[in-house]
Amino acid sequence: MPEDDPLRPAPAPCIAGPVSAFAANGPAALAHWHQVFEQASAAARIGLWECRLSDEALTWSGAVYDLFGLRRGAALRRGAILECYAPGSLDHLQSLRRNAIRTRTGFRFDAEIVARTGERRWIRITAAVDCRNGAPGRLYGMKQDVTAELFEAERLRTLAERDTMTGLANRALFEQRLAAAASGPAGAALLVVDLDGFKQINDGHGHAAGDLCLIEAGARLTRICVAAELVARIGGDEFVVLLRDEPDRDAPERFAACIIAALNKPVWRDGQSFRLGASIGIARNGGCTGPQWLARADQALYAAKAAGRNTFRSFDRHGGPDRPRPGRGIPTEARVWIG
Repeated sequence: MPEDDPLRPAPAPCIAGPVSAFAANGPAALAHWHQVFEQASAAARIGLWECRLSDEALTWSGAVYDLFGLRRGAALRRGAILECYAPGSLDHLQSLRRNAIRTRTGFRFDAEIVARTGERRWIRITAAVDCRNGAPGRLYGMKQDVTAELFEAERLRTLAERDTMTGLANRALFEQRLAAAASGPAGAALLVVDLDGFKQINDGHGHAAGDLCLIEAGARLTRICVAAELVARIGGDEFVVLLRDEPDRDAPERFAACIIAALNKPVWRDGQSFRLGASIGIARNGGCTGPQWLARADQALYAAKAAGRNTFRSFDRHGGPDRPRPGRGIPTEARVWIG
């Protein structure tokens, strides 16, 4: 998304009157510069607009017609134009507009529209207020197509926060969410999931088979943990699941059992099956930082591996890793996978 907050009011002067452009140079010069402006604004996909407040009459330059998929010079009715805005964008726009008129200030906002051609676009609206005799007379400004810009920003954000192989959150995003959850209410749980048998598959059958197992493991974790705050791959064959505050104290252990059962199911490739296991360490938040929380879950994970792998252990902050407590059934979200 854009670097600046799209809802942040942008200061704009209260203009005493409209600006006349190139009028002193004669009609020919004015026509020339009008043509230059239209060509340049079309190339940049940016245009000018104004709305007269007394009767809501709209005036657009050619590029704004193009943004909305309308024939240049077509009659404009504000009510019909507002129908092009996505509901969420329209609500924000109307709120910003009312505030601008009331406070005599401008704003900038990125809005989603559906053009008359059916194409979805994001446009950046910059608005200022023109005052006559101290009273708002019109709104005016620019509208620019920023669809490509926002999509590129989203692509870069995804690259920064997502694991390219599995599509899950990566370690950077996980650490952000973990820090936020560590400072939140006690009761959230962290599960560190390490795949058992992955190295043998990767070394014995090649990286293609290993990659397939990682992708399938990530997909199964996502489908089981639909209610989780976050599912992430934080390196190699290690995944994490961050569970929200859960009043049922046994829920993390039941989720761990479901994860192990799901990951034990074979992964098929070209008629050949590969079998994985999973060792899981569980730790609850409370009285610790994010790194301390992760260290506790890691300590429980090591205990699970020492217990023979393909099992889980929970960290008891009073005494280190503890044996799992008996569960009280399978979480509803996971039943489809456990069968």
